[in-house]
Amino acid sequence: MLGAVAATCAFAGLNVAAPKYLGDATDVVVNGIFLGTTDQERLVILLSAVAVMYVFASVFNWIQGALTARSVQGLMYGLRAAVEDKLHRLPSTYFSERSRGDVLSRATNDIDNISQAMNQLLTQLIMSVLMLCGSLAMMLWISPMLAAIALASVPLSTCITVLVARRSQAHFERQWKETGELNAHVEEFITGHEVIKAFGQQSRAADIFAQSNRRLARAATKAQYSAGVVQPLMVLMANLNYIAVAVVGALQVIAGAMTIGGIQAFIQFSRLFSQPVGQIGGLLNLIQSCAASAARVFALLDAEEDPAQRGGDTPVPADGTIVFEDVTFGYPGSPPAVRNLSFTAEPGQTVAIVGHTGAGKTTVVNLLLRFCEPGSGRITLGGIDTATISTDRLRGQFGVVLQDAWLFAGTIRENIAYGLPGATEAGILAAAEASYVDRFVRSLPGGYDTVLENGGEPLSQGQRQLITIARAELAGRPVLILDEATSSVDSRTELLIRQAMRRLRHGRTSFVIAHRLSTVRNADLILVMDHGRIVEQGTHQSLLAANSYYARLYNAQFSASPRRTGVLEAGL
Repeated sequence: MLGAVAATCAFAGLNVAAPKYLGDATDVVVNGIFLGTTDQERLVILLSAVAVMYVFASVFNWIQGALTARSVQGLMYGLRAAVEDKLHRLPSTYFSERSRGDVLSRATNDIDNISQAMNQLLTQLIMSVLMLCGSLAMMLWISPMLAAIALASVPLSTCITVLVARRSQAHFERQWKETGELNAHVEEFITGHEVIKAFGQQSRAADIFAQSNRRLARAATKAQYSAGVVQPLMVLMANLNYIAVAVVGALQVIAGAMTIGGIQAFIQFSRLFSQPVGQIGGLLNLIQSCAASAARVFALLDAEEDPAQRGGDTPVPADGTIVFEDVTFGYPGSPPAVRNLSFTAEPGQTVAIVGHTGAGKTTVVNLLLRFCEPGSGRITLGGIDTATISTDRLRGQFGVVLQDAWLFAGTIRENIAYGLPGATEAGILAAAEASYVDRFVRSLPGGYDTVLENGGEPLSQGQRQLITIARAELAGRPVLILDEATSSVDSRTELLIRQAMRRLRHGRTSFVIAHRLSTVRNADLILVMDHGRIVEQGTHQSLLAANSYYARLYNAQFSASPRRTGVLEAGL
């Protein structure tokens, strides 16, 4: 960047010096006409000097362009890296409170806009200021009176620029906000395109997009118009200033106070002076747009980070006992999701968490992984408060199989190895065989090198879930979380998944969240939740014998389909 600034200074200096030499060359020619002799040697020297100046000015202009591109792209590389790093440190609530399209727009569109603006601003703004100062100095040297006339338009130009800047900033902020909302709609349409088509809502989706597009167009038009009005006004002021300088300068030549070459050089300097003023006015558009985008990006970078990231360096204890001690937590703006939660999970136990939708089951998992922090109470691992353990170390103890089996773009082998970077081929195959992945992968044309896209296509939902189980198997972490892992598959695939999960749970502390109570009948401890509280806990048999809340849930779920219940339980 320093090199780009130095090259810009050299370019501006050469461009400012050249008109003075041209003016001197003009005086040599004019004097030759009136005196009958021309100093040929001096004329050649002056014109050659001007030619050399313009050649070197072009070279320095090319150098500053190349260095500017490198410096700005380096700056944007760092900014994108900072945003990506920040996204990993933000709490889950940040994403739940905002549309993904808006967050994506901040990380892509706004940074791209800053990059484009910086490419122009870094050189043009510096160059304009240098040309302004250099040409002003030369004008004062040639004729202070004409320089005063040229400066008369500056206060008015400044006032225009300031007034327009105040108005255009809000318009540009609105423009980029609407861009984020439009991206959110597009992202939603792409994600839910099958549902949109299934319900015949293409017209409605198109109307929503059209409304958002119109709002963006209006906001962008106002922003561009409010900022774009500056440059025409600056050009008008420059032209009026040019007329005044030309008239007064001609009178000065007639009066013998200036030479023709002097007035010629001054007029060139006045154009060099007014041109940067107009350019600065024109750059207002870029400045305001860049400022609006920068405000959005830095609002993301300044967002409050996940408190969990402030965990200390406490080592993870060998004793894997997990204890909830009177834990209460509520999401912002909502009543508590869990209230006075207390239970103990011994090492190697399978703890099942059941209850109606909204009972607080998934919140327990979020608290375990420190995606959210308790409002009161505490969670301990081996007697150590998890708040004192860094999230990397803590989450390194957990293997997770979620309800939504998300797979990344890449091969099946890469997706299994995602849980353990650097895993051996033998380890990957062993995990695949233990999770019943090997039997269907072998039938695929590409085998383990089959490339998955769009979250796991072309595999079925059940096959994707088995791969996530293989991923957790390979990771080999001591604590396992299974969140509704069988909720979206057929009965036959459910049997395979449950058998794979039974192998996966062996020797590990496991937390199983399930709506289908048949999947938790062999759990060591069942926590029955209702409205954020544990209303019952015990084994399957003891809870059925109590004939209370759990028994009613179980009987209501399975009494109508005994044949299916028997088949699934046999699969255990």
